[in-house]
Amino acid sequence: MSLYQEACKYIPGGVNSPVRAFRGVGGEPIFIKRASGAHIEAADGRRFVDYVGSWGPMILGHAHPEVIGAVQRVAADGLSFGAPTELETALARRVTELMPSIERVRFVSSGTEATMSAIRLARGFTGRDTIVKFEGCYHGHSDSLLIKAGSGALTLGVPSSPGVPAALAAHTVTLRYNDAEQVREAFRKLGAQIACVIVEPVAGNMNCVPPVKGFLETLRSECDRAGALLILDEVMTGFRVALGGAQAHYRVRPDLTTLGKIIGGGMPVGAFGGRRDVMERLAPLGPIYQAGTLSGNPVAMVAGLTTLELISAPGFHQRLAAKTATLMQGIEEVAARAGVALLTNHVTGMFGLFFTDAARVETFEQVMSCDVERFKRFFHRMLAEGVYLAPSAFEAGFISDAHGEEELDATITAASRALAALEAR
Repeated sequence: MSLYQEACKYIPGGVNSPVRAFRGVGGEPIFIKRASGAHIEAADGRRFVDYVGSWGPMILGHAHPEVIGAVQRVAADGLSFGAPTELETALARRVTELMPSIERVRFVSSGTEATMSAIRLARGFTGRDTIVKFEGCYHGHSDSLLIKAGSGALTLGVPSSPGVPAALAAHTVTLRYNDAEQVREAFRKLGAQIACVIVEPVAGNMNCVPPVKGFLETLRSECDRAGALLILDEVMTGFRVALGGAQAHYRVRPDLTTLGKIIGGGMPVGAFGGRRDVMERLAPLGPIYQAGTLSGNPVAMVAGLTTLELISAPGFHQRLAAKTATLMQGIEEVAARAGVALLTNHVTGMFGLFFTDAARVETFEQVMSCDVERFKRFFHRMLAEGVYLAPSAFEAGFISDAHGEEELDATITAASRALAALEAR
């Protein structure tokens, strides 16, 4: 019996997060035993160059010795106290230094918890119920966010999962990502009802789709005009696309920001923060309730703090961007030689591969028109070549500082073989 079959006896689908099940690519998921630097090792001994990075947090690479050392030192004094620690303040101070839009921050235990709490706070602060989100953006699995678009532009959404009350969909409007005109139309129609707009500044859950020029700026100006709050979901982009996050990279200042992944250095951490006047409506200062037993636990705080200090070194993000550009250019070149229509998107340490002959991929519709079946075959070919990509055509990839010239060259060579095999099929 395989490890996966054994897991299925006790865990729904054999996994604790759906995309891990390989349903998007077929086959059984690989069980990981250990990781170091740019590599992961499976329970059966196979070794891979890793471009998942625990879905983004491992920007330094796996098992960075300084992060592991800090965690071990703090863990020796206790894993959780349910009471304040100095480490919480230290990490909060560092976050506010790196992201000036965050004047106050609260730590939670996951990105889902962060976005759920930020939306509740926005609704409580504005006294409004309607939220605006975008197709292809994922903000966690809280009820208000598992809403898909209605049958036409500006129609109210419908639940995208059983268990989500239809009444919640009446307060959620789902628009097209990168469609500034539709945003303006929504605000003309519904502006006085909108509590907040929440968006991934770089969409990373329909693969990697950066914002087009003017899109984020339109969100900012429309929120200002209507008195709504702008929430940038930087769970994925925070500290990855720039030290100050996507808001620094694109020069857009949100009212609230949600964080996760890198902020925990691999430990389960999330955070939400923003304007002081908004954040101080939270309990215990204000009436909007939010709490968490394990929030701000010391092991997670020191992992995040150590990671942020290490990535604050001069030139870190420029180096990350250069590595990503090298990899994407190399894969595009070998695809062209193989006669395979393939397009890439990338922002600093995030990237996406799209099997399409389109000139660009900027929208959810364009993502959905890509050749998913070809991606599935490519994924398994790359796995056979020792390269671990996200097991879905709709997830961004991530590069770490530990990916060096050897790993990048090996990946491009693997892609050349995999793409040639696709065409020979």
